[in-house]
Amino acid sequence: MDKSSLDGLPVPLRYGAVLTIIIGIAMAVLDGAIANVALPTIARDLNASPASSIWIVNAYQIAIVVSLLTLSFLLCALSDSLLTLTLARVAQGFGGAALMSVNTALIRLIYPHRSLGRGMGINSFVVAVSSAAGPTIAAAILSVASWQWLFLINVPLGIIALLLAIKFLPPNAARTSKPKFDLPSAVMNALTFGLLITALSSFAQGQSSTLVVAELAALLIIGWFFVRRQLRLPVPLLPVDLLRIPLFSLSIGTSVCSFCAQMLALVSLPFFLQTVLGRSEVETGLLLTPWPLATMVMAPLAGYLIERVHAGLLGALGLVMMACGLFALALLPGSPADIDIIWRMALCGAGFGLFQSPNNHTIITAAPRQRSGGASGMLGTARLLGQSSGAALVALMFNMFNTHGTHVSLLLAGTLATVAAIISGLRISQPKAG
Repeated sequence: MDKSSLDGLPVPLRYGAVLTIIIGIAMAVLDGAIANVALPTIARDLNASPASSIWIVNAYQIAIVVSLLTLSFLLCALSDSLLTLTLARVAQGFGGAALMSVNTALIRLIYPHRSLGRGMGINSFVVAVSSAAGPTIAAAILSVASWQWLFLINVPLGIIALLLAIKFLPPNAARTSKPKFDLPSAVMNALTFGLLITALSSFAQGQSSTLVVAELAALLIIGWFFVRRQLRLPVPLLPVDLLRIPLFSLSIGTSVCSFCAQMLALVSLPFFLQTVLGRSEVETGLLLTPWPLATMVMAPLAGYLIERVHAGLLGALGLVMMACGLFALALLPGSPADIDIIWRMALCGAGFGLFQSPNNHTIITAAPRQRSGGASGMLGTARLLGQSSGAALVALMFNMFNTHGTHVSLLLAGTLATVAAIISGLRISQPKAG
């Protein structure tokens, strides 16, 4: 590798690499945002209950390893039942997980150290823009076409991203010894997280207690051996040893709780807006847009503040704002005006935007530089765990509280955002990550 690349790529290559990451992130985020908005429509079209339709979200979260992303988008578009769509979402999630887990480590390779905060801010900005576009795009497509077209729009983006990645993405730094792929760790990793998510979903879906207990027992046994193995390896697949760094572990905890709160809200809100408030699909997409739009506006400010204000304080302030917005949504009047919904959505999004990029920056920089890939994987794992738990909790709330499930989901989301704010505040006593 060129010597200049040790502190980021030279400018011509850097722009191409950044564009590659932008397209990849946009694909993964657009997919989630579009699918969430369309859940009530898909559930009706495939004759599925609201609770069981959450599998469309959870199937995506179960995927951990690399797969053929573009092909899986095509499979989703061709699905004609809940089962085939869920299986296609599993394959799709493999690619989405790969994209989101490595993009943060790539940012550390692409940008020079002095501009890392700016790179993280751009990353959060792209996520926010894609999230903002998702509900609007979904609303526009659903107004003129069937939901299958929601998945087709990413096929050309996948082809473009692949070509750009081959040309611009940097290689890994040369190493005197390359670690071998640890197949037992990979299998135990897939089983541990797969069992965790399926156990949560089985419980939420009201499956037999025997099945849930069996899944939990298998999870505990395999997970115990998995963690023991990771602690012995010089280059672990899942770097649980990084959790010994207080700032890192607190940031991971903040991330899990915040993404759980976010997913609780974003999965339940389309059902709330359509089934409780009687809004149309198009109106639902437009009313969801202020959340990611406010995140988009707040992301550059958060990126600017990263080097000036402790991430623990920024995160706590942002998550308090998000919690206030979520509780305000739960307390909406019976027949709210659009503006009543819009400002609450915007408050949630602004709070999440103030929290996200400083938290991601802290997770990456709190780890040693040579462990950037592992830290990025832990960041992706925290997001996956939070989102999967949040989606499963929505299904549980739907099954437990029936028509009041969406309202209870929003109250629970506000509570989890408050917990995340408290955990984030605990980081203030820790030195800033460098």
